[in-house]
This record gives sequence, structure tokens and C-alpha cells, in this order.
Amino acid sequence: MQVVSATKMRRAQQAVQATRPYAEKMVEVLQTTSRLATEYRHPYLERREGDRALMVLITADKGLCGALNANMLRTATRYATERHRGRVRYVTIGRKGRDLLARLGREVVAEVSNLRDRPGIGAILPAVRAALDEYDQGRADLVLLAYTRWVSTLRQEPVIRTLVPIEIPPGEGRRPGDYLYEPEPEAVLDELLPRYVETQVYQAVLENQASEHSARMIAMQNATNAAGDMIRSLTLTANKVRQATITTELMEIVSGAEALRGAAR
Repeated sequence: MQVVSATKMRRAQQAVQATRPYAEKMVEVLQTTSRLATEYRHPYLERREGDRALMVLITADKGLCGALNANMLRTATRYATERHRGRVRYVTIGRKGRDLLARLGREVVAEVSNLRDRPGIGAILPAVRAALDEYDQGRADLVLLAYTRWVSTLRQEPVIRTLVPIEIPPGEGRRPGDYLYEPEPEAVLDELLPRYVETQVYQAVLENQASEHSARMIAMQNATNAAGDMIRSLTLTANKVRQATITTELMEIVSGAEALRGAAR
């Protein structure tokens, strides 16, 4: 399982890196269109007054990955309690999060589980669509995204950030391209913002999978080391017991021989 997880971890990292050029170009186009459409404010860009939150919670489908799922769930529930007095509804991606929230009695609006190791974006679209529908229909004032970010093989961090309303990152000194839009920038923005949300969730799923395989690889390595230590300890104990048994038998034989020799004399 350690070797399998190491292979899957490398593939998950490659999948994360493969989606970055698409995401970076989408951000660049969003920055340009938002500058051109100065008088237009899309509902996904407007901040609402209420604090009714919907959280897209991403966890693994399987266990045996250390404290990965427990840390994410603990962080999510603590965030909901401290920031929103526990009144958070959920859209879950992953079986572990769904099952725990069901045991806690939390409201799960929609769920997606049993994803493949390298899922396509189409696998998560029902969850994203359910979250955006809740926001569009006014049943949520903001949408949160919770997942485990891959930092390194030994380090994975639970992350919770705002997904909607969208905060378009500012350009870092780059000169925007001189684009001609057909249709108008407002129409492009209408189509692009939902795609941006989908891309953010998809990247979070890939990050979470890389974290899952890293945590499982380390957990299986620790289990292998613990099993080796147990085998050595039990082998040493068995050798000691065997040696003590042989010593006792030899002493009994010697004592019996001395008794027979004494009786013969």
C-alpha cells in the first residue's frame, strides 16, 4: 500500500500541475474583463450582508491515511462553530465527510463520492452546481471551500476559504493583454465566473487527493516500521523463552543423572 500510494501521489501532483496553466489564464481573462466591465457587477462578485454559509467540504473516500480526514473535519466544524455559530449547511465531496456530518446531524444539501484517482471535472460538477444553486436562490450568503492543501510529502494543511463571492486576485505588475471581446465583456464575465468556481473546486479536489496519497504513504510506512519493531520484539521474547526452556530441561537432565549416579553408589 505504501508503494501504491507513492505512485498515486506522483500522479496526483502531476494532475495539479497540469491544471495550473488553464487556471492562470482564466484568472488573467477575469482580471481583464473586470477592468473593462467597470459598471457591471455580477452577483458572484457582490458581498451580501447575512452570514448564512454553505461549505463545500472535500475529504477522502477511504481511510488508512492517518489523521488527514479527522484534521479536516475538526477544522471545518470548529470554523462553523466559531464563525457561523454552527449554522452551516454542507455540500460534501468524499465519503468520510458525508458520513461524519450525517452522524453529527448536520444538513448535507448534496454529496459526491467514490471518485476515481484522477477524476475529470465532470465528476464534481453536480456538487458545484448544487452549491451555486443555493447561492443563486438566496439560501446562502456565502459559499466556503474546505480541503486539505498539499505542502510536502510530510505536511498537509487544512484550508478553508471563501469561494463565493469571488475575489479576483489583482494583477502582479503584468500588463494586461489588449483583447477585443465578442460578445461584450459583461457576457464573457457571466459565462466565465461559474467556470472559475468549478476550476477552483476541481483544483481543491486534486490537492486533496495528493494530500491523501501522501498521508497514506506515510501511514503505511509507519505501520510497516511498527510491524517490524513488533516482530523483532516478539522474536527476542520467543528466543528468551526458548532459551529458558532449554536451560531448564538441561538442568533437569543433569539433576536426574546426578541422582541416578548417587543411587548407584
